Amino acid sequence: MRAERQDLDRTSPVTIWKEYDMIGDKKVRAMVIIFRTRGCWWARKGGCTMCGYNVESLDDITKEDLISQIEKASKRYEGEEMVKVYTSGSFLDDNEFPPEVRDLLFITFAGTERILFETRPEFVTEKTLASIPKDRCYVALGLETCDDKVRARCIKKGFTKEDYQRAAGLLKINCVPVRTYLILKPPFLTEKQAMNDVICSVEFAAPYSDSISINPLNIQAGTPVEEVWRRGDLRPPWLWSLVEVLKRCRSMTDVRIMSAPSGGGTPRGVHNCGICDRKILDAIERFSFSQHLEDLNGLECPCKAKWSAEVHLQGAMRTSVDISKHIEDGPEL
Repeated sequence: MRAERQDLDRTSPVTIWKEYDMIGDKKVRAMVIIFRTRGCWWARKGGCTMCGYNVESLDDITKEDLISQIEKASKRYEGEEMVKVYTSGSFLDDNEFPPEVRDLLFITFAGTERILFETRPEFVTEKTLASIPKDRCYVALGLETCDDKVRARCIKKGFTKEDYQRAAGLLKINCVPVRTYLILKPPFLTEKQAMNDVICSVEFAAPYSDSISINPLNIQAGTPVEEVWRRGDLRPPWLWSLVEVLKRCRSMTDVRIMSAPSGGGTPRGVHNCGICDRKILDAIERFSFSQHLEDLNGLECPCKAKWSAEVHLQGAMRTSVDISKHIEDGPEL
């Protein structure tokens, strides 16, 4: 689903907000900019099963539109140490974000320590890296999983782990830090399979990464995953699963492990019973900055027993459906 409405402002970013992030071991202020672009080229071929970000893109966005967006974003800049640039696809895709516009962005935010941006691995080349200020960039790669079958069949990402290794390796050679994105609970995996998948993926990605962001599945409008979720054939992951994964992964590697869930505590995002969600999300945020396992210890709620039972039951039944939803919505006996 792509935006065709004329009421979308092509000369302004989709949104801008302020938050905190990490540069090395230092907690810093960050400004986040979501640019409206032509969209991800892969989405035009069908795209990823869970991604709905292309809904904010417009086919006829021009260089002048992007320049105007940069100018407006610059007025919101207040000396943040990090600027995070997100598009509907890849910042290094010349057709989505032309080189001369990238140059302007780097000049505009010359005062910031790091500019973080996302890109698909196919756009990480010697040529594109030669055109960016490597000492100020931080590149995010969406590996999602180290399992090529899961990435191809469940996510439909359109590249292999070898593509990721090549891109991440090239970035490392050029001394550009890498943030790897992994997904917790792609569609069609059980809760247990999803946890094991992330743990294996962290082990795989750690040598290539300066930080690893574990992103729990959230249900975005207009996506194939939303259809599966509406049928009750999928439940976003439990917060208990995310806590367990963060604990185990932190014990495996010195690479920073972090998570900032989108839609956390809502039916479309990672959630528990609704009573303990805020407490656990706050603990996850503290851990993401501190890396101290103590921040995740001592979390308890009666719903933890239900989570444990569902993890076991899904495995026994060999199904990834939302068991609770089917029981609650099923016919009376």
